[in-house]
Amino acid sequence: MAYSRITKIREEERKYHEACYENYKLFEEGSWLSKPVKTVMDTLSYFDGYDKVNVLDLGSGVGRNSIPIAQSLKHREGKVLCVDIMQSALTKLLVYSEQFGISGQIETHLSDIGEYDIPLNTFDYIVAVSSLEHVDSEQSFKRVLTNMAQGTKVNGVNCLIVNSNLQEIDKLTGEELVPLIELNLTTEHLYEILNEQYVGWDILLTTLNKLTFNIERNGRQILLKTDCLTYVARKK
Repeated sequence: MAYSRITKIREEERKYHEACYENYKLFEEGSWLSKPVKTVMDTLSYFDGYDKVNVLDLGSGVGRNSIPIAQSLKHREGKVLCVDIMQSALTKLLVYSEQFGISGQIETHLSDIGEYDIPLNTFDYIVAVSSLEHVDSEQSFKRVLTNMAQGTKVNGVNCLIVNSNLQEIDKLTGEELVPLIELNLTTEHLYEILNEQYVGWDILLTTLNKLTFNIERNGRQILLKTDCLTYVARKK
């Protein structure tokens, strides 16, 4: 039953993302692909003095954040390893990396991020933007967080943006639907998990924004509401 649910959700997500990737070019106005996440790029400044920066982007998509990060590394050593479950996204990411002249700074790996083994003590900067809520269970979520922490070098940074308390409402009927998301934690529980995971780290930033989006799913106009938590921590 759980497998069937996850399979259905991921098929809907695949259709949504592939439509977006086809209809909008990277950094083109009109979608969430138009620019990188400000916090992700601002946090990159912690590594301004580094000659080499190794970055992991979990759930990279077509490179909304990894392409600008790689551009910042163009005259330094280091790479951005981009992990995503969709081969079509990674294929487009490689095309974009060629277009932007940073193919030498980009590597890709096809995997469910819940199943990806992060090498120990390898990355200076790990980014996970709207991807951790797509693992298949709370157990997988905690395991990924542990792997992220163990894969981060001393003084390295984890930058997480996670959606919680998701609601989906049919705009025509007002009916509240079961959200098509693998892991829909309450915001309070999400805070508990992150604060427990990152005990002993320097918490550089936490912000919570209540967001509302209009999306289309199988011809239905849906109002999507979410608590969007940004959590940035530095390893001591």
